[in-house]
Amino acid sequence: VQLQASGGGLVRAGGSLRLSCAASGRTFSLYAMGWFRQAPGKEREFVSAITWGGGVTYYADSVKGRFTISRDNAKDTLYLQMNSLKPEDTADYFCALAPRVCILRSCDYDYWGHGTKVTVSS
Repeated sequence: VQLQASGGGLVRAGGSLRLSCAASGRTFSLYAMGWFRQAPGKEREFVSAITWGGGVTYYADSVKGRFTISRDNAKDTLYLQMNSLKPEDTADYFCALAPRVCILRSCDYDYWGHGTKVTVSS
């Protein structure tokens, strides 16, 4: 499985960005996909996840109400709509794929894409 994230950029606080993650390869084994982020000097943290079949979603408290995760099954593409962005959202954002059934807050992600950088200026 290959994952390709895109859509990052520079935006002012309060602005919006939409990240995309295109999956290719053995995507029929996909159960869930998620977004993570890593800010400079900090550990990677979970942002959001979605089950591929049922569309069940889960969000970190820090983004709940501002970010929306979605997927297009036909295109094997994952999205993250980010609204009301804050400077503390600045990070490299990564998409990941969990092939096995799991609880969304604790899936094992076997496949990772390269990051796309999001910078929010104050």
